[in-house]
Amino acid sequence: MKFSVPLLLGSLLVSACFAQGKKDDAPNAPQSIAELRQKLEKILADTHTPGMSVAIVHSDGPEWVAGLGKSDVASDRAASDETLFRIGSASKAFVSLAILKLVNEGKLSLQDPVRKLVPEIWFENRWEATDPVRVVDLLEHTTGWDDMSAHDAAKDSTGMTLRQCLDYDHRSRVSRWRPGTRMSYSNSGPAVAAYIVEKIAGERFEDYVTQNFFQPIGMSTATYFRPPSPRLTTLYREDGRTPVPYWNILFRPTGSINASARDMAAYLQFYLNRGASGGKQVMPAASIDRMELPTRTWAAQQGLKTGYGLSNFSSIDDGFVYHGHDGGMEGGLTEIWYMPEYGVGYFYSINTGNGSACWQIGDAIRKYITRGLAKPAVPAAAPLPANAPEYAGWYEVDAVRNANSEFINRLVGITWVRFEGGRMLLSDLGERDQVFVPVSGGQFRFVPKWGSPEPVATVILVAPNADGRFTQMTSGAEVTLKRIPAWLVFIEAVLVAWFLLAFVSILFYAPFWILGGLIEKRRRPAERAMRLWPLIAVLSLLAFVAFFVLTVSNDPLARLGNMTVWSVSLFLISLAYGAASLASAVALWRARKRETRRSVRWYSIAVTAALLIAAAYLAYWGVIGIRTWSN
Repeated sequence: MKFSVPLLLGSLLVSACFAQGKKDDAPNAPQSIAELRQKLEKILADTHTPGMSVAIVHSDGPEWVAGLGKSDVASDRAASDETLFRIGSASKAFVSLAILKLVNEGKLSLQDPVRKLVPEIWFENRWEATDPVRVVDLLEHTTGWDDMSAHDAAKDSTGMTLRQCLDYDHRSRVSRWRPGTRMSYSNSGPAVAAYIVEKIAGERFEDYVTQNFFQPIGMSTATYFRPPSPRLTTLYREDGRTPVPYWNILFRPTGSINASARDMAAYLQFYLNRGASGGKQVMPAASIDRMELPTRTWAAQQGLKTGYGLSNFSSIDDGFVYHGHDGGMEGGLTEIWYMPEYGVGYFYSINTGNGSACWQIGDAIRKYITRGLAKPAVPAAAPLPANAPEYAGWYEVDAVRNANSEFINRLVGITWVRFEGGRMLLSDLGERDQVFVPVSGGQFRFVPKWGSPEPVATVILVAPNADGRFTQMTSGAEVTLKRIPAWLVFIEAVLVAWFLLAFVSILFYAPFWILGGLIEKRRRPAERAMRLWPLIAVLSLLAFVAFFVLTVSNDPLARLGNMTVWSVSLFLISLAYGAASLASAVALWRARKRETRRSVRWYSIAVTAALLIAAAYLAYWGVIGIRTWSN
């Protein structure tokens, strides 16, 4: 099994931005652009965010396009509406637009098997004969592929062709489940789709997008490559002072666009006008509709309309449904959201990775653009499906974005589902009794404890299939939950509690036996190793966690994606835990009963067994012996 540290946390941060914004207690929305500007400038100052780019757009034109704060701190250069910010994963939509253009021209189909189009691109799918990876799976993230590793994310692709980038490390492109069933975000999928565009169009993907989309839409300064420095903002760490070096991510089509507020205002209006720009239809309205509609997951096949479409997904805030995409990279966060029914949308990008600034800014803008708007009607509650009781029970997260995080999700992602009073109640470690009201066809809408009820269904009870019984959720990040037997949950809970008790008791016990060992009459040489090795194991695990936090707190891509003192130290510390756990067992086995106290021996058996079980679990998932620079 492999373990690679997920470093593309930006999109997770911006997803959290949307959710956390609901918790803002500010009762009053800004009533004018002047008030909104003042609020945003205060947020920048309070969060040590140097600058931002912002656009608020309506179907008939922009309302506000601006740059706020500083684009470069060292030179005291102000951000303007022409300053280029890095929009991260919001770049992916242009891959889908390019594919749809070729579809409209009859040059390929979304249902075409990828193997047929680009057999030279490596990927593995053991269901290929019956369920091939199709073009649509690349764009709706339903391939089942893992996301980029630290090794991939740290690679600067400057000077590399897209084919060279795809060949650099293909190990993440292995389907972990049947394609077209579950959604799991993977940056390599859109990159393969971009390569298909290159092959069919006969030109570099970036040139194809510039000619067919940037120029017709009016994004005159947008580029996938590094522009002249005066036009480009500098990205910063969360302190707002330490610059992040510019680099081209390995898969340029998935997240490398630099764009100004003016560019993004034109881009937003393109969506609000359903593919038209400057009076010309750049893309058919039907193509924009298709981008906003998920089709491949079990939930989508059963009629759920929310979720991730073609590089475009739905998100809900305070009763309003938005479409768009967010973006995150080291040193920058972006949101682009719009509501076609209301003819309004917004964009902003900041030049730090500050999640707090992100959700505060997004919340302020959403409050402004929705002031005075009537919220969508909330569907009346329907009766519970007749088979609802069959879905009650315990669930675990089944489709994780990074395979390396599954060892954590199996333990902390347990969810309890029950039906009571005509509602579905979900409880997990984060929140108890989250309320979902039935709508129709096994679909449910969420009723939050704060804010307005959601006006559309975001959860569905998946029809039983050969893989098991599932529930899929599309509110925010898409989640697939698989029902598991209660006895498995009980065993996992017991083992986790056992390990935690052993962990805490070893730390608590250590000072007493160390001090006791200084007293001659209490010295017991045979017990020293039985006490020492468990302590070393626990300290190693603590050191691993602490060192990991320090590593990812500053320049994580460079530190973990390459062989550095940081990545090698994590490797060695993880080995130390495994070795110390084994040494504890050896010390226990070698100690003679007559030379050790019975209580100490039984205690040693209990803690050593817990350490060994944890070591075996971590070794299975690749945490012990982790080599982030090569996975």
